[in-house]
Amino acid sequence: MKQYMQIFHGTAFTSKSAKEVEQLVDYLFCINEDGIIEKIVAPSDSEYEKLLDAYSEAENFHRLADGQYLLPGFVDLHVHAPQWAQSGTALDLPLYDWLNTYTFPVESKFSDLDYAKKVYEDLVSTFLANGTTTALYFATVHKEASLLLAKICSEKGQRGLVGKVVMDDPEQNPDYYRDQDTQTALADTEEFILAVKDLAKSTKQGVYPVVTPRFIPSCTDEALKGLGELAAKYDTHIQSHCSEGDWEHNYVQDRFQKNDAFALNDFGLLRDKSVMAHCNFLDDNDAELFAKTGTAIGHCPISNAYFANSVIPIARFHKKGVDIGLGTDISAGSTPSIFDNARQAVVSSRMLEDGVNTALPAAKRGVPNSRITINEAFYFATAGGGESLSLPIGRLEKNYAWDVQIIDTKLSTAKLPIFNANEDLYDIFQKIMYLTRPENIREVWVQGERVHSRAN
Repeated sequence: MKQYMQIFHGTAFTSKSAKEVEQLVDYLFCINEDGIIEKIVAPSDSEYEKLLDAYSEAENFHRLADGQYLLPGFVDLHVHAPQWAQSGTALDLPLYDWLNTYTFPVESKFSDLDYAKKVYEDLVSTFLANGTTTALYFATVHKEASLLLAKICSEKGQRGLVGKVVMDDPEQNPDYYRDQDTQTALADTEEFILAVKDLAKSTKQGVYPVVTPRFIPSCTDEALKGLGELAAKYDTHIQSHCSEGDWEHNYVQDRFQKNDAFALNDFGLLRDKSVMAHCNFLDDNDAELFAKTGTAIGHCPISNAYFANSVIPIARFHKKGVDIGLGTDISAGSTPSIFDNARQAVVSSRMLEDGVNTALPAAKRGVPNSRITINEAFYFATAGGGESLSLPIGRLEKNYAWDVQIIDTKLSTAKLPIFNANEDLYDIFQKIMYLTRPENIREVWVQGERVHSRAN
């Protein structure tokens, strides 16, 4: 009989499609030494009882307790890692004022590696405890501190995609917090890419360098062009902000006489491994360009409520073939939880469809066909995030990474309202998505390794 590194026995939920959740009841999940799902065995399969007999008393056999369920680990497509230090503050300012009054001063502190280490270690541990197994991080302009974040992800077992931020335009960035000049920004980015690729050789779950122009207003044309060339040279992921709010969207139109999407594409920054955060002001032509280039949207619904001046028509963009995942956007988003953002994604879509101005007749108040379901929000949080990053993550399927969270619905201090022993499984799934708190997340595994557990 084939030997496996780990076998899990329990009931799981995973996305079968964007709108359909698959229920895998009492399945066996067989994980190989690389942390990949090698086989999934249903109770009706001929091997099922043989595997149970062979493994049920072994140390590497994990039987979920009554009331526990498996979900794929969450993928967070937009995190400003240094902003964890200011999370939960100053969310009432306009974006431009928020950046210059609070955010840039905070990020400038990360030239101090001791300070960076303290913040980043806490951040990665907190995200793992919230079920986030993969995160796409903006770091800061500091090369060494950005590399430190990648090392902390590597050590703590999180799959981290990390970008050294580029902000080289002296007219648009404060003197105390920007790249020294364009040449330095590009040289530091290339050195960072090479260092993270070297680190990845010894990181089981993977760490990845990300080319990261903060957004068009922060960068010169020369930097944007150079970053596009570096991404192509090293086949890296790319991240930035795109058409987030009125101020940024209008700035780019004034500078280039076109929308963000087409401006970024001109510099080679829209590719199959590109993720653009927010994208609230994309029009249909922009969305079609995203679909054509394979560029994904990192949807940040809580942050958008504070800073985007709009609600993104996520259902329409997804229907056009654009890959979409969820992001917390720490600290413009007030919570490290993708659970919270999945809930808000549903709420925001309903508000867009129904409208908010009661002075208008109901028929004219909203945008038809804008709502998404909790099933779709779950998909964006898991499989959609994996597709956005072009990585085999986010699904409980053969040949995908074993990235999971074990949810306990019967925890005495955070019990979910399940009172019927034969409660419908789909209802249980909905309650998990809407009611789970961090204490319900009992264990988190990444690439077949346990990276978080919560004591009983």
